[in-house]
Amino acid sequence: MQRIVFLTGAGMSAESGINTFRDSDGLWEQYRVEDVCTPEGWMRDPALVTNFYNQRRRQTLEAQPNQGHQLIAALEQEPDFDVHVITQNVDDLHERAGSSRVLHLHGELNKVTSSHRPNDPRYIRTLEPGQWEVKMGDQAADGSQLRPFIVWFGESVPNLEQAADLSAAADLYVVIGTSLNVYPAAGLTDYVPQHAPIYLIDPKPVRWNSNHPFVHIQKGASEGMKELIKILKP
Repeated sequence: MQRIVFLTGAGMSAESGINTFRDSDGLWEQYRVEDVCTPEGWMRDPALVTNFYNQRRRQTLEAQPNQGHQLIAALEQEPDFDVHVITQNVDDLHERAGSSRVLHLHGELNKVTSSHRPNDPRYIRTLEPGQWEVKMGDQAADGSQLRPFIVWFGESVPNLEQAADLSAAADLYVVIGTSLNVYPAAGLTDYVPQHAPIYLIDPKPVRWNSNHPFVHIQKGASEGMKELIKILKP
């Protein structure tokens, strides 16, 4: 059985209508990263941060998995493939498409946690579909204000070691919709064995200084996945 590991970024969900942060019309154009995606921003104005993530949840609830998500999920059903997804995205579109082995590096938008102990599993909970809006005064089980279960800039990435282990065990590695310029996630490709082919699916030219040969499929997530499947299942 061939183990295929996918590493997905914002471009994976762009076809579903979820704004990316770094494009010209992305979310960074409306908000400063320092204000909404750092512990310091949370300390300065937790109401602003709470509202920002409420908006993002609303956008994600309205989005649907695209064909790229669906094709990854379909591969999981193939007896010849052992499929795992490592995602930098905080949406749940992979899961909603049917993928069951998804590792979130940067947290999950549909979860909240304690603002005092954000990575303590006792305080992490999933929001119910009809109760996705968090208000100031909503508390975690430890009495602290609920905060998004998101890994902000400057915070450690709890699942990084597990992601590195998955990458090191790959027989084939597929990178979709990420610039490979943001660390530590970009460093995961360093763990991929030299014998394992790497495919990079992205419609734009990507400057990636890697010692590992890779094949660039210069298409979006859905069309790129169609081409990859033709390679995997000729």
